Amino acid sequence: MMAETVLKIEGMTCTHCKKAVESALKGLSGVTGAQVDLARKEAVVAGPADRALLVKAIAKAGYKVVG
Repeated sequence: MMAETVLKIEGMTCTHCKKAVESALKGLSGVTGAQVDLARKEAVVAGPADRALLVKAIAKAGYKVVG
């Protein structure tokens, strides 16, 4: 089964936010896919990526992981 990480993200409000977070995540080593759900304010990341790297990439994009 593919590894999956779910991250709750604060600050996303529009499709631009969604694209920015998805792009930041998909650029990381170990990420095979990233899907952002604005309504649920979360990102589901596929692949064996390190959670700390995911959080750092989201922060660099201007958003905050809250869970």
